[in-house]
Amino acid sequence: MTNSIPKATICLWYDRDAEEAAHFYAKTFPDSRIRSVQRAPSDNPSGKKGDVLVVEFTVLGIPCIGINGGPMFKHSEAFSFQVATVDQAETDRYWNAIVGNGGEESQCGWCKDKWGVSWQITPIALTEAMASGDAAEAKRAFEAMMKMKKIDVAEILRARAGK
Repeated sequence: MTNSIPKATICLWYDRDAEEAAHFYAKTFPDSRIRSVQRAPSDNPSGKKGDVLVVEFTVLGIPCIGINGGPMFKHSEAFSFQVATVDQAETDRYWNAIVGNGGEESQCGWCKDKWGVSWQITPIALTEAMASGDAAEAKRAFEAMMKMKKIDVAEILRARAGK
């Protein structure tokens, strides 16, 4: 039994919507699924016997646990999932899914889902431009990114090329 328990797991605290969040992640991202739903064996400070207490799930192959612990802790940008995208279509698909499901846009490819979890939807084109080794190219791509909310891959490629 212990072989099926991941050695390291990300634990996310939700007020009461861990199962809803896990279902959203599982339908939105590849290599994502719900592994188990555990219910409270008795009443507790944040719920009643039988309420969903813990949801074990995987997001993009990353093992996670969602705990319905009540409203005392909130998510922040200090933790985010960074999702590398191959093109504008994939960038748009993830961004639009998160923002369109009650989330909110932020700057430079960051957005939050409706539960407050932060996501960086980062096209590989941006990462490659920043790591190119050409300081001027990286600066142009960085300056272009700083003006964006959702990353525009074509604009990053133009900036990288100096156009």
